[in-house]
Amino acid sequence: MTESSAEHSAEHSADVIVVGAGPAGSTAAYHLAKAGLDVLLLEKTAFPREKVCGDGLTPRAVKQLVAMGIDISEEAGWLRNKGLRIIGGGVRLQLDWPDLASFPDYGLVRKRDDFDEQLARQAVKAGARLYERCNVGAPVVDGRTGHIVGVEARLGEEKRPVRFSAPLVVAADGNSSRLSLAMGLHRREDRPMGVAVRTYFTSPRHDDDYLESWLELWDRRGPQDRLLPGYGWIFGMGDGTSNVGLGVLNTSDSFKELDWREVLKAWCASMPEDWGYTPENMTGPIRGAALPMAFNRQPHYTRGLLLVGDAGGLVNPFNGEGIAYAMESGQIAAEVIVQAHARATYAQRELALQRYPKILKDTYGGYYTLGRAFVKLIGNPKVMRIATERGLTHPLLMRFTLKMLANLTDPTGGDAMDRIINGLSRVAPRS
Repeated sequence: MTESSAEHSAEHSADVIVVGAGPAGSTAAYHLAKAGLDVLLLEKTAFPREKVCGDGLTPRAVKQLVAMGIDISEEAGWLRNKGLRIIGGGVRLQLDWPDLASFPDYGLVRKRDDFDEQLARQAVKAGARLYERCNVGAPVVDGRTGHIVGVEARLGEEKRPVRFSAPLVVAADGNSSRLSLAMGLHRREDRPMGVAVRTYFTSPRHDDDYLESWLELWDRRGPQDRLLPGYGWIFGMGDGTSNVGLGVLNTSDSFKELDWREVLKAWCASMPEDWGYTPENMTGPIRGAALPMAFNRQPHYTRGLLLVGDAGGLVNPFNGEGIAYAMESGQIAAEVIVQAHARATYAQRELALQRYPKILKDTYGGYYTLGRAFVKLIGNPKVMRIATERGLTHPLLMRFTLKMLANLTDPTGGDAMDRIINGLSRVAPRS
Protein backbone atom coordinates (compact mmCIF):
# COMPACT_ATOMS: atom_id res chain seq x y z
CA MET A 1 0.00 0.00 0.00
CA THR A 2 1.47 3.38 -0.93
CA GLU A 3 0.61 6.57 0.89
CA SER A 4 -0.95 8.02 -2.26
CA SER A 5 -3.24 5.03 -2.86
CA ALA A 6 -4.70 4.97 0.67
CA GLU A 7 -7.96 6.75 1.38
CA HIS A 8 -7.55 9.72 3.72
CA SER A 9 -9.95 12.39 4.91
CA ALA A 10 -10.52 14.72 7.85
CA GLU A 11 -12.42 11.99 9.70
CA HIS A 12 -9.27 9.87 9.59
CA SER A 13 -7.25 12.48 11.49
CA ALA A 14 -7.15 12.94 15.26
CA ASP A 15 -5.02 14.10 18.19
CA VAL A 16 -4.10 10.52 19.08
CA ILE A 17 -4.41 7.12 17.41
CA VAL A 18 -4.72 4.07 19.67
CA VAL A 19 -3.98 0.78 17.89
CA GLY A 20 -5.76 -2.12 19.60
CA ALA A 21 -8.98 -2.09 21.63
CA GLY A 22 -7.96 -4.53 24.36
CA PRO A 23 -7.89 -3.41 28.01
CA ALA A 24 -4.80 -1.22 27.53
CA GLY A 25 -5.99 0.51 24.36
CA SER A 26 -9.58 1.04 25.44
CA THR A 27 -8.52 2.41 28.83
CA ALA A 28 -6.09 4.83 27.18
CA ALA A 29 -8.75 5.90 24.66
CA TYR A 30 -11.32 6.40 27.43
CA HIS A 31 -9.10 8.68 29.53
CA LEU A 32 -7.87 10.61 26.48
CA ALA A 33 -11.40 11.21 25.23
CA LYS A 34 -12.62 12.10 28.73
CA ALA A 35 -9.95 14.82 28.82
CA GLY A 36 -11.28 16.25 25.55
CA LEU A 37 -8.79 14.91 23.04
CA ASP A 38 -9.89 13.58 19.64
CA VAL A 39 -9.07 9.85 19.69
CA LEU A 40 -9.20 7.13 17.04
CA LEU A 41 -9.40 3.59 18.47
CA LEU A 42 -8.50 0.99 15.84
CA GLU A 43 -9.38 -2.68 16.44
CA LYS A 44 -8.39 -5.34 13.90
CA THR A 45 -11.34 -7.65 14.65
CA ALA A 46 -15.00 -7.06 15.44
CA PHE A 47 -16.61 -7.36 18.88
CA PRO A 48 -17.33 -9.70 20.51
CA ARG A 49 -14.03 -11.46 19.96
CA GLU A 50 -12.08 -14.20 21.69
CA LYS A 51 -9.00 -13.61 23.85
CA VAL A 52 -7.04 -16.18 25.81
CA CYS A 53 -7.24 -15.28 29.48
CA GLY A 54 -8.06 -16.66 32.90
CA ASP A 55 -10.95 -14.14 33.07
CA GLY A 56 -10.14 -13.46 36.73
CA LEU A 57 -9.63 -9.86 37.83
CA THR A 58 -7.76 -8.89 40.98
CA PRO A 59 -8.58 -5.77 43.03
CA ARG A 60 -6.01 -3.82 40.97
CA ALA A 61 -8.13 -4.32 37.84
CA VAL A 62 -11.36 -3.63 39.74
CA LYS A 63 -9.98 -0.22 40.75
CA GLN A 64 -9.42 0.64 37.08
CA LEU A 65 -12.95 -0.43 36.14
CA VAL A 66 -14.37 1.82 38.85
CA ALA A 67 -12.24 4.72 37.53
CA MET A 68 -13.78 4.19 34.08
CA GLY A 69 -17.33 4.28 35.41
CA ILE A 70 -18.09 0.69 34.40
CA ASP A 71 -21.16 -0.85 36.05
CA ILE A 72 -19.58 -3.79 37.92
CA SER A 73 -22.71 -4.91 39.75
CA GLU A 74 -23.80 -8.54 39.82
CA GLU A 75 -26.96 -7.41 37.99
CA ALA A 76 -24.70 -6.27 35.14
CA GLY A 77 -23.21 -9.76 34.87
CA TRP A 78 -20.07 -9.53 37.02
CA LEU A 79 -19.19 -12.33 39.45
CA ARG A 80 -17.40 -11.16 42.59
CA ASN A 81 -14.77 -13.14 44.46
CA LYS A 82 -13.41 -12.74 47.98
CA GLY A 83 -9.83 -13.85 47.44
CA LEU A 84 -7.53 -16.65 46.39
CA ARG A 85 -7.61 -20.33 47.30
CA ILE A 86 -4.13 -21.87 47.04
CA ILE A 87 -3.62 -25.62 46.74
CA GLY A 88 -0.26 -27.38 46.85
CA GLY A 89 2.00 -29.55 48.98
CA GLY A 90 -1.02 -31.32 50.40
CA VAL A 91 -2.32 -28.01 51.80
CA ARG A 92 -5.46 -26.06 50.89
CA LEU A 93 -5.29 -22.42 52.01
CA GLN A 94 -8.01 -19.81 51.52
CA LEU A 95 -6.83 -16.18 51.62
CA ASP A 96 -9.07 -13.12 51.41
CA TRP A 97 -7.93 -10.15 49.37
CA PRO A 98 -6.18 -7.71 51.74
CA ASP A 99 -8.10 -4.88 53.38
CA LEU A 100 -6.43 -1.78 51.90
CA ALA A 101 -7.15 1.91 51.47
CA SER A 102 -5.76 1.87 47.91
CA PHE A 103 -7.72 -1.05 46.43
CA PRO A 104 -11.15 -2.67 46.88
CA ASP A 105 -11.33 -5.90 48.86
CA TYR A 106 -12.86 -8.00 46.09
CA GLY A 107 -12.04 -9.29 42.64
CA LEU A 108 -14.24 -10.01 39.64
CA VAL A 109 -14.71 -12.57 36.90
CA ARG A 110 -15.91 -11.82 33.37
CA LYS A 111 -15.26 -13.48 30.00
CA ARG A 112 -12.78 -11.58 27.87
CA ASP A 113 -14.93 -11.39 24.74
CA ASP A 114 -17.54 -9.46 26.72
CA PHE A 115 -15.08 -7.69 29.03
CA ASP A 116 -13.06 -6.10 26.24
CA GLU A 117 -16.18 -4.97 24.41
CA GLN A 118 -17.50 -3.25 27.56
CA LEU A 119 -14.27 -1.26 27.86
CA ALA A 120 -14.27 -0.32 24.18
CA ARG A 121 -17.92 0.82 24.32
CA GLN A 122 -17.12 2.88 27.42
CA ALA A 123 -14.33 4.60 25.50
CA VAL A 124 -16.81 5.36 22.70
CA LYS A 125 -19.26 6.82 25.24
CA ALA A 126 -16.46 9.12 26.41
CA GLY A 127 -15.98 10.33 22.82
CA ALA A 128 -13.42 8.00 21.24
CA ARG A 129 -14.08 7.00 17.61
CA LEU A 130 -13.88 3.22 17.26
CA TYR A 131 -13.08 1.51 13.96
CA GLU A 132 -13.61 -2.26 14.07
CA ARG A 133 -12.21 -4.61 11.42
CA CYS A 134 -9.35 -2.16 11.01
CA ASN A 135 -6.13 -4.07 10.38
CA VAL A 136 -3.21 -1.72 10.97
CA GLY A 137 -0.11 -2.31 8.87
CA ALA A 138 2.85 0.01 8.47
CA PRO A 139 3.44 3.19 10.45
CA VAL A 140 3.48 6.47 8.56
CA VAL A 141 6.78 8.15 9.47
CA ASP A 142 7.77 11.77 8.91
CA GLY A 143 10.91 11.64 6.78
CA ARG A 144 12.35 14.77 8.38
CA THR A 145 11.92 13.90 12.06
CA GLY A 146 11.63 10.10 12.03
CA HIS A 147 8.48 10.42 14.15
CA ILE A 148 5.37 8.37 13.58
CA VAL A 149 2.54 10.56 12.29
CA GLY A 150 -0.07 7.95 11.47
CA VAL A 151 -0.72 4.41 10.31
CA GLU A 152 -1.72 2.60 7.16
CA ALA A 153 -4.63 0.21 7.57
CA ARG A 154 -7.06 -2.08 5.77
CA LEU A 155 -10.61 -1.25 6.77
CA GLY A 156 -13.77 -3.38 6.73
CA GLU A 157 -14.53 -6.72 5.14
CA GLU A 158 -13.51 -5.32 1.78
CA LYS A 159 -10.08 -4.39 3.26
CA ARG A 160 -10.17 -0.86 1.90
CA PRO A 161 -6.78 0.90 2.19
CA VAL A 162 -6.99 3.86 4.59
CA ARG A 163 -4.40 6.18 6.12
CA PHE A 164 -5.05 7.50 9.62
CA SER A 165 -3.11 10.55 10.86
CA ALA A 166 -2.17 11.85 14.32
CA PRO A 167 0.91 13.39 15.94
CA LEU A 168 0.92 10.63 18.59
CA VAL A 169 0.22 6.91 18.36
CA VAL A 170 -0.36 4.46 21.22
CA ALA A 171 0.68 0.86 20.48
CA ALA A 172 -1.81 -1.38 22.30
CA ASP A 173 -1.56 -4.20 19.78
CA GLY A 174 -0.50 -6.98 22.14
CA ASN A 175 2.51 -9.22 22.55
CA SER A 176 3.45 -9.41 18.87
CA SER A 177 3.00 -5.61 18.46
CA ARG A 178 3.64 -5.35 14.75
CA LEU A 179 3.58 -1.57 15.06
CA SER A 180 6.41 -1.58 17.62
CA LEU A 181 8.46 -3.94 15.47
CA ALA A 182 7.96 -1.70 12.43
CA MET A 183 9.32 1.18 14.52
CA GLY A 184 12.40 -0.87 15.44
CA LEU A 185 11.38 -1.91 18.96
CA HIS A 186 12.16 -5.60 19.44
CA ARG A 187 11.54 -7.94 22.35
CA ARG A 188 14.26 -8.21 24.99
CA GLU A 189 15.46 -11.79 25.30
CA ASP A 190 16.70 -11.23 28.86
CA ARG A 191 13.15 -10.85 30.19
CA PRO A 192 10.91 -13.76 31.21
CA MET A 193 8.11 -14.98 28.98
CA GLY A 194 5.22 -17.17 29.94
CA VAL A 195 2.53 -19.08 28.15
CA ALA A 196 -1.08 -19.46 29.21
CA VAL A 197 -3.41 -22.18 27.93
CA ARG A 198 -7.02 -22.51 28.93
CA THR A 199 -10.42 -23.92 28.09
CA TYR A 200 -13.95 -23.93 29.52
CA PHE A 201 -15.98 -26.77 31.03
CA THR A 202 -19.56 -26.99 32.16
CA SER A 203 -19.16 -27.67 35.86
CA PRO A 204 -20.99 -27.59 39.20
CA ARG A 205 -18.02 -25.52 40.44
CA HIS A 206 -19.01 -22.55 38.29
CA ASP A 207 -20.21 -20.40 41.20
CA ASP A 208 -17.13 -20.02 43.42
CA ASP A 209 -16.40 -17.17 45.84
CA TYR A 210 -12.64 -17.63 45.40
CA LEU A 211 -10.20 -17.76 42.51
CA GLU A 212 -8.34 -21.05 42.79
CA SER A 213 -4.62 -21.50 42.12
CA TRP A 214 -2.82 -24.87 42.09
CA LEU A 215 0.90 -24.44 42.70
CA GLU A 216 1.93 -27.91 41.57
CA LEU A 217 2.04 -28.80 37.89
CA TRP A 218 3.71 -32.14 37.28
CA ASP A 219 5.24 -33.60 34.14
CA ARG A 220 4.80 -37.33 34.74
CA ARG A 221 6.00 -38.58 31.34
CA GLY A 222 9.55 -39.61 32.21
CA PRO A 223 11.08 -42.02 34.70
CA GLN A 224 10.93 -39.23 37.29
CA ASP A 225 8.11 -36.78 37.93
CA ARG A 226 9.11 -33.16 37.27
CA LEU A 227 7.59 -30.14 39.00
CA LEU A 228 7.04 -27.42 36.40
CA PRO A 229 7.54 -23.66 36.98
CA GLY A 230 4.00 -22.37 36.88
CA TYR A 231 0.54 -22.87 38.27
CA GLY A 232 -2.87 -24.10 37.30
CA TRP A 233 -6.09 -22.19 37.85
CA ILE A 234 -9.78 -22.87 38.21
CA PHE A 235 -12.02 -19.81 37.98
CA GLY A 236 -15.77 -20.24 38.27
CA MET A 237 -17.53 -18.08 35.68
CA GLY A 238 -20.95 -18.01 37.36
CA ASP A 239 -22.65 -19.02 34.09
CA GLY A 240 -22.49 -22.79 34.46
CA THR A 241 -18.87 -23.03 33.33
CA SER A 242 -15.34 -22.96 34.79
CA ASN A 243 -12.29 -21.42 33.15
CA VAL A 244 -9.53 -24.01 33.67
CA GLY A 245 -6.00 -23.30 32.56
CA LEU A 246 -2.34 -23.09 33.38
CA GLY A 247 0.43 -20.54 33.18
CA VAL A 248 4.03 -21.68 32.72
CA LEU A 249 7.32 -19.76 32.65
CA ASN A 250 10.16 -20.13 30.16
CA THR A 251 12.69 -20.53 32.98
CA SER A 252 12.36 -24.32 32.89
CA ASP A 253 14.36 -26.68 30.68
CA SER A 254 11.03 -28.33 29.81
CA PHE A 255 9.42 -25.13 28.53
CA LYS A 256 10.04 -25.69 24.81
CA GLU A 257 9.80 -29.46 24.75
CA LEU A 258 6.38 -29.86 26.35
CA ASP A 259 3.01 -29.69 24.63
CA TRP A 260 1.19 -27.49 27.13
CA ARG A 261 -2.22 -28.41 25.77
CA GLU A 262 -1.44 -32.02 26.62
CA VAL A 263 -0.20 -30.98 30.08
CA LEU A 264 -3.52 -29.19 30.63
CA LYS A 265 -5.48 -32.25 29.49
CA ALA A 266 -3.51 -34.51 31.83
CA TRP A 267 -4.00 -32.09 34.74
CA CYS A 268 -7.75 -31.93 34.13
CA ALA A 269 -7.91 -35.72 33.96
CA SER A 270 -6.45 -35.88 37.48
CA MET A 271 -9.34 -33.81 38.90
CA PRO A 272 -12.31 -35.35 40.76
CA GLU A 273 -14.78 -36.69 38.21
CA ASP A 274 -17.76 -34.88 39.71
CA TRP A 275 -16.14 -31.50 38.93
CA GLY A 276 -16.87 -32.20 35.27
CA TYR A 277 -13.47 -31.32 33.77
CA THR A 278 -13.79 -34.06 31.15
CA PRO A 279 -13.58 -33.86 27.35
CA GLU A 280 -17.34 -34.27 26.86
CA ASN A 281 -17.97 -31.21 29.10
CA MET A 282 -15.50 -28.97 27.26
CA THR A 283 -17.39 -26.05 25.71
CA GLY A 284 -14.58 -24.77 23.48
CA PRO A 285 -11.09 -25.62 22.22
CA ILE A 286 -7.92 -25.28 24.27
CA ARG A 287 -6.30 -21.98 23.32
CA GLY A 288 -2.92 -20.53 24.21
CA ALA A 289 -1.23 -17.14 24.35
CA ALA A 290 2.12 -15.63 25.29
CA LEU A 291 2.62 -13.63 28.49
CA PRO A 292 5.23 -10.87 27.89
CA MET A 293 6.64 -9.90 31.28
CA ALA A 294 8.70 -7.31 33.13
CA PHE A 295 9.18 -4.60 30.47
CA ASN A 296 10.27 -7.00 27.74
CA ARG A 297 10.02 -4.28 25.07
CA GLN A 298 11.61 -0.85 25.56
CA PRO A 299 11.71 2.11 25.39
CA HIS A 300 8.06 2.70 26.18
CA TYR A 301 8.17 6.03 24.38
CA THR A 302 10.08 6.86 21.24
CA ARG A 303 9.48 9.15 18.24
CA GLY A 304 5.77 9.73 18.87
CA LEU A 305 4.96 6.12 19.83
CA LEU A 306 3.90 5.03 23.33
CA LEU A 307 3.70 1.34 24.32
CA VAL A 308 1.00 0.13 26.71
CA GLY A 309 -0.06 -3.27 28.06
CA ASP A 310 1.35 -6.41 26.46
CA ALA A 311 3.02 -4.39 23.70
CA GLY A 312 5.33 -3.01 26.37
CA GLY A 313 5.69 -6.27 28.32
CA LEU A 314 3.68 -5.08 31.32
CA VAL A 315 2.62 -8.54 32.57
CA ASN A 316 3.45 -9.13 36.25
CA PRO A 317 6.20 -11.81 36.41
CA PHE A 318 5.08 -12.88 39.89
CA ASN A 319 1.60 -14.08 38.89
CA GLY A 320 1.07 -13.65 35.14
CA GLU A 321 -1.53 -10.93 35.65
CA GLY A 322 -1.82 -8.64 32.64
CA ILE A 323 -5.20 -6.87 32.62
CA ALA A 324 -4.61 -4.61 35.64
CA TYR A 325 -1.22 -3.45 34.30
CA ALA A 326 -2.62 -3.00 30.80
CA MET A 327 -5.32 -0.71 32.16
CA GLU A 328 -2.96 1.14 34.50
CA SER A 329 -0.41 1.77 31.76
CA GLY A 330 -3.22 2.94 29.47
CA GLN A 331 -4.30 5.47 32.09
CA ILE A 332 -0.73 6.61 32.76
CA ALA A 333 -0.04 7.03 29.03
CA ALA A 334 -3.26 9.04 28.63
CA GLU A 335 -2.36 11.37 31.50
CA VAL A 336 1.10 12.00 30.03
CA ILE A 337 -0.34 12.64 26.55
CA VAL A 338 -2.95 15.07 27.89
CA GLN A 339 -0.25 17.08 29.62
CA ALA A 340 2.01 17.01 26.56
CA HIS A 341 -0.88 18.10 24.32
CA ALA A 342 -1.26 21.28 26.38
CA ARG A 343 2.38 22.34 25.86
CA ALA A 344 3.00 25.17 23.43
CA THR A 345 6.17 23.98 21.67
CA TYR A 346 7.47 20.75 20.17
CA ALA A 347 10.40 20.71 22.62
CA GLN A 348 8.06 21.09 25.59
CA ARG A 349 5.76 18.34 24.31
CA GLU A 350 8.72 15.96 23.90
CA LEU A 351 9.93 16.80 27.39
CA ALA A 352 6.51 15.83 28.78
CA LEU A 353 6.30 12.62 26.71
CA GLN A 354 9.75 11.46 27.82
CA ARG A 355 8.31 11.23 31.35
CA TYR A 356 6.19 8.21 30.38
CA PRO A 357 8.94 5.54 30.53
CA LYS A 358 10.27 7.12 33.72
CA ILE A 359 6.85 6.95 35.40
CA LEU A 360 6.50 3.30 34.39
CA LYS A 361 9.91 2.46 35.84
CA ASP A 362 9.21 4.42 39.01
CA THR A 363 5.87 2.62 39.37
CA TYR A 364 6.81 -0.95 38.44
CA GLY A 365 10.56 -1.16 37.78
CA GLY A 366 11.77 -2.30 41.19
CA TYR A 367 8.82 -4.66 41.67
CA TYR A 368 9.39 -6.24 38.26
CA THR A 369 13.10 -6.69 39.07
CA LEU A 370 12.08 -8.63 42.18
CA GLY A 371 9.71 -10.60 39.95
CA ARG A 372 12.51 -11.55 37.56
CA ALA A 373 14.52 -12.90 40.49
CA PHE A 374 11.47 -14.83 41.67
CA VAL A 375 10.98 -16.32 38.21
CA LYS A 376 14.57 -17.58 38.15
CA LEU A 377 14.18 -19.14 41.58
CA ILE A 378 11.03 -21.09 40.83
CA GLY A 379 12.59 -22.27 37.56
CA ASN A 380 14.60 -24.58 39.81
CA PRO A 381 12.37 -27.60 40.62
CA LYS A 382 14.05 -28.09 44.03
CA VAL A 383 13.27 -24.51 45.07
CA MET A 384 9.73 -24.85 43.78
CA ARG A 385 9.18 -28.07 45.73
CA ILE A 386 10.49 -26.59 48.99
CA ALA A 387 8.36 -23.46 48.52
CA THR A 388 5.15 -25.42 48.03
CA GLU A 389 5.78 -28.04 50.69
CA ARG A 390 6.95 -25.71 53.47
CA GLY A 391 5.62 -22.27 52.62
CA LEU A 392 1.95 -23.26 52.46
CA THR A 393 1.98 -24.52 56.03
CA HIS A 394 2.54 -20.94 57.32
CA PRO A 395 -0.63 -18.82 56.87
CA LEU A 396 1.11 -15.57 57.89
CA LEU A 397 3.86 -16.16 55.32
CA MET A 398 1.24 -16.94 52.68
CA ARG A 399 -0.67 -13.72 53.40
CA PHE A 400 2.60 -11.88 52.82
CA THR A 401 3.13 -13.90 49.64
CA LEU A 402 -0.37 -13.05 48.38
CA LYS A 403 0.31 -9.34 48.82
CA MET A 404 3.68 -9.71 47.11
CA LEU A 405 2.49 -11.80 44.18
CA ALA A 406 -0.65 -9.76 43.53
CA ASN A 407 1.14 -6.42 44.14
CA LEU A 408 -1.52 -5.35 46.62
CA THR A 409 -0.11 -2.92 49.18
CA ASP A 410 -0.88 0.57 50.38
CA PRO A 411 1.94 2.77 49.04
CA THR A 412 2.01 4.98 52.15
CA GLY A 413 1.34 3.69 55.64
CA GLY A 414 -0.16 0.22 55.55
CA ASP A 415 0.97 -2.63 57.76
CA ALA A 416 4.42 -4.15 58.30
CA MET A 417 4.01 -6.43 55.26
CA ASP A 418 3.24 -3.43 53.05
CA ARG A 419 6.29 -1.57 54.31
CA ILE A 420 8.57 -4.54 53.65
CA ILE A 421 7.26 -5.11 50.11
CA ASN A 422 7.32 -1.40 49.26
CA GLY A 423 10.83 -1.07 50.70
CA LEU A 424 12.13 -4.00 48.64
CA SER A 425 10.55 -2.54 45.49
CA ARG A 426 12.14 0.85 46.15
CA VAL A 427 15.69 -0.45 46.59
CA ALA A 428 15.60 -2.93 43.68
CA PRO A 429 17.07 -1.66 40.36
CA ARG A 430 14.46 -0.16 38.01
CA SER A 431 15.50 -1.53 34.65
